[in-house]
Amino acid sequence: LDGAARRSVASNLSMEFFPKNTVIAAQDGPPSNTLRIIKKGGVKVFLKPESGEEILVDCRGEGETFGFLSLIGRDRQWTTVVAVEDTLCYLLDKEEVFRFLASNPAFAEYFVRSHFSKYIHKTYSEMQHRSLYYGTSDRLLFTTPVGDIAAKPVVTAAEDLPIRDAARVMADRRISSLVVIDRNRNPCGIVTDRDLREKVVALSRDVAEPVRNIMSLPIIEVDARDHCFDAVLKMIRQNIHHVVVVKDGAPFGVITNHDLMMLQGSSPLAFAKDIECQTNIDGLIPVSRKINRIAGLLLKEGAKAGNIARIISELNDRLVRKVLEIAEGKQGRPPLPYCWIAYGSEGRKEQTFRTDQDNAIIVADSPTPAQAGEARVYFDELSPFVTAALSKCGFPACPANYMAANPEWRQPLRTWKRYFLDWISTPTAEALLKSLIFFDFRSVHGDETLAGDLRGRLNATVRDHELFLGHMANAIVRNAPPIGFLKSFVVEKNGEHRNELNLKVKGLAPIVDMARLFSLEKGTTETSTIERIEALRDKHAIVAEFADEL
Repeated sequence: LDGAARRSVASNLSMEFFPKNTVIAAQDGPPSNTLRIIKKGGVKVFLKPESGEEILVDCRGEGETFGFLSLIGRDRQWTTVVAVEDTLCYLLDKEEVFRFLASNPAFAEYFVRSHFSKYIHKTYSEMQHRSLYYGTSDRLLFTTPVGDIAAKPVVTAAEDLPIRDAARVMADRRISSLVVIDRNRNPCGIVTDRDLREKVVALSRDVAEPVRNIMSLPIIEVDARDHCFDAVLKMIRQNIHHVVVVKDGAPFGVITNHDLMMLQGSSPLAFAKDIECQTNIDGLIPVSRKINRIAGLLLKEGAKAGNIARIISELNDRLVRKVLEIAEGKQGRPPLPYCWIAYGSEGRKEQTFRTDQDNAIIVADSPTPAQAGEARVYFDELSPFVTAALSKCGFPACPANYMAANPEWRQPLRTWKRYFLDWISTPTAEALLKSLIFFDFRSVHGDETLAGDLRGRLNATVRDHELFLGHMANAIVRNAPPIGFLKSFVVEKNGEHRNELNLKVKGLAPIVDMARLFSLEKGTTETSTIERIEALRDKHAIVAEFADEL
């Protein structure tokens, strides 16, 4: 608008205040009589079709408008508009809006194009990207106790019962699992229909053998008070389809992946199954894209951040393991045992949307130089293949090259122990930086005892070099909380994010770094920040005081 038109608008404006969470306009309500211009605050605009799923159309802030489509449609309000914070709006009457539409082509083009684009394009895109595996019922995973769906009773069989009789019991009772008990009637294993297929039928095993010869160990249990989400995580992690539900210390029931699918229409287990079905890297690429959308979908349903990170980490771990299995299939068995480790946010199980790769390889110490040479050649070929495959699946390469593709980070166990000793005994700035990155490592694939051995040596070395913790603490507190003298936020002074607050560096990093420091001090083995806080609750006075708040 030109100067005269803007003065005309200003002279015809009124003002209205909407407290946070106020429903300013309700879908299918009466049409709007004004165009609202947000002076301060913000609103959320969404549709809610008959299916009940809320479809976000837009979030609008200062300087943006809403109510235009309802105003020109004249029949009804198309969307629901809610104030997401205390919001102050200018109101322009519809007569003034229609006058400008008729007299000013640029005004008309801007409003028609921008508003219809937001409604049509964004709504269509939102509906198109809704995952086939996900619906509003997914929230039940996080709110339903396992005991509520454990409808199948625990059916037991003595460990010396013939396989034939065990199969007959399962057929007669129409169940897919039996809990095997020992002479003292304590559970000692489980037999499932998969065990019968893979260990009996496929191998032509004698069905007169005792059932203990085919049972799976150990029994995976979940408490009746735990949420179904915890059962899903255990099924994904252990690659199983049956979990025994325990109530007051005794077996209470059995739940299957089918029960969880029935609970929510589909399950994150479907993603795990999708990964396992793939035989090449190209097949994993579309599956990885689906996993990446889960975080946004779960956020919209109000899932807790901790739960989102845990399930994303479990699925990402499974994808990484599958890539490694494909790589091993191409190259053959490794000449020496090895452990693929992750560190950084991946090591802490704190991934949500994709972050760059932070990985390395611990190779078992070789008894001979010849074996060491074989291992070096093998992993020189495997590592670049895996990191390139992960890049295709949406995990970009680490800019600082902290990856297994870098020969420096695929080393024998003895070399890793020397690395850690050098960093701790000589805590230079570079050594401290590497400590902050690598000390969050955890096993993802391969021989977990190698990672366990390295973790044990790390904790023992830190105990012998307490001065190192002082250097680490000094480095951590240099990243001061972003609070000024008068309790105002300290924001970026220049650059692309001038006047903005870096939540990762100034909000999350101090908590992550503090939990790592205290964890090293007390010798705990957890790597997740939340798990570290829980583990330190009874061991560290500072954490005990602030654990719930953190």
